[in-house]
Amino acid sequence: MKIRDLVQRTRISRETVHYYIREGILPKPRKRGRNIADYDESYVERIRLIKELQDHYFLPLAVIKNILKNQKKSPEAQSLLRLRREYFRPVDQLLPNEIGGEEAFREATGLGRKWLVKMEEWGIITPEVRDGQKLYSQDDITIGKLIAEMDNIGMGEKDGFDPEALKHYRDLFREIVVMSHKYYMEATLGKLPSDEFSKRIIQGREIMSVFFYHLYRKLSRDECRRILALMEVEAKCFA
Repeated sequence: MKIRDLVQRTRISRETVHYYIREGILPKPRKRGRNIADYDESYVERIRLIKELQDHYFLPLAVIKNILKNQKKSPEAQSLLRLRREYFRPVDQLLPNEIGGEEAFREATGLGRKWLVKMEEWGIITPEVRDGQKLYSQDDITIGKLIAEMDNIGMGEKDGFDPEALKHYRDLFREIVVMSHKYYMEATLGKLPSDEFSKRIIQGREIMSVFFYHLYRKLSRDECRRILALMEVEAKCFA
């Protein structure tokens, strides 16, 4: 496509496109003539990613440039960045975002009717009922999207993945949450006024959410290394 098409699709100016190229944030386009450059779909995706990182993470271009460079080198970075863009946008988390009704929820998340019933039955998705209508929270929406995403990347029932594992995860996480609240209550009960107590609970919830997220990633990476090492040893034994 020509630069005018790129500008129209991404809603940034020609000057901005040329600036990104000069700064190395965008690669140089393929030339079809002295004053004619050809831009493919990768430019559209890259510019949209730049805008999302600016709008949702408020990152300067120097940092974005390093992120894009790392993204090209690492498949893990590509996957992580895509998921963060889709499910962990900070501004979205601050805005009230509820969906009313099962049909609207399924349309927004891509979750099938059968699995929505199962997730509610297992207490993984827990809508609130107001005036006879189910209302799904931001967390429910994100979980619904992630479950649909699991199916898309080969972690669904058709791929041999047992969906009841999600129920077991929920039970295990409930035990962890109850335990963390128990520790907090034992440490602070009777020592703080009620407003400060509530404030600390909210702060603790957000901090522990990030802690568990990174702890899972770390332990999962360690486990993957262990499994790959065992597979390599086994392969050598049967060679």
